[in-house]
Amino acid sequence: MKGQEWYQADDVAQEYDDKRFSRGGQLIDRREKEAVLDAIVPVEGKNVLEIACGTGRFTVMLAERGADVVGLDISAAMLQQGRQKVQDADLAGTLEFLRGDAGRLPFPDDHFDIVIAMRFFHLADDPEAFLREMRRVSSEQIVFDTFNRFSARSVYNWALPMGSRLYSKSEVATLLAKTDLTLVDVEDDFLAPYGLYRSIPNALAEPIRNLDTAIGGHPITDHFASVSYWNTRVRSPASN
Repeated sequence: MKGQEWYQADDVAQEYDDKRFSRGGQLIDRREKEAVLDAIVPVEGKNVLEIACGTGRFTVMLAERGADVVGLDISAAMLQQGRQKVQDADLAGTLEFLRGDAGRLPFPDDHFDIVIAMRFFHLADDPEAFLREMRRVSSEQIVFDTFNRFSARSVYNWALPMGSRLYSKSEVATLLAKTDLTLVDVEDDFLAPYGLYRSIPNALAEPIRNLDTAIGGHPITDHFASVSYWNTRVRSPASN
């Protein structure tokens, strides 16, 4: 995985949410959570694994809505931030944080109903291997996002602390075919890249986001979106 040492540093974990999801970044947080909920609701009673759960943004949200969630991450510092969030949360389901490697998941086959991985595949050095492992432990559904090659993100990707793996739609389609996953839906968003929203106040980010949403709602501009949210289903043996 790219940037493992950077990601696991204590100071990175302590500042992670504030740097990425404050100011205009609140719009990113809201949109990502919306994408996850759109894909998997209703979540009550579902058994969910989140890969690379970080500080627990999605794990806590899903547990609050009645899911039984395991959040797995390689960073002990990130997991500690997640555990602190739980202290203030009103959970209807259950939530457990585990430190582990996404390439060797410590769970039996088909153990979870749903596996999600947000902000993960841009760091993957072998995305097919990771997706196969996610497929192994999921009995129903896998939801993930990718950063897109033909987008504004490609302009500044080189300047990021650990860079990003950028994907074309055809590359993801090939990954899904190789791992026996069926595409249910894909949502494309954010013509303006995440980095812009994180760097400006919310009052300025809101009108930019409104314009972004209006322009990005057309089929032609969708091709230049910075991020795609993928909703996939595990193929049943009868469909193979």
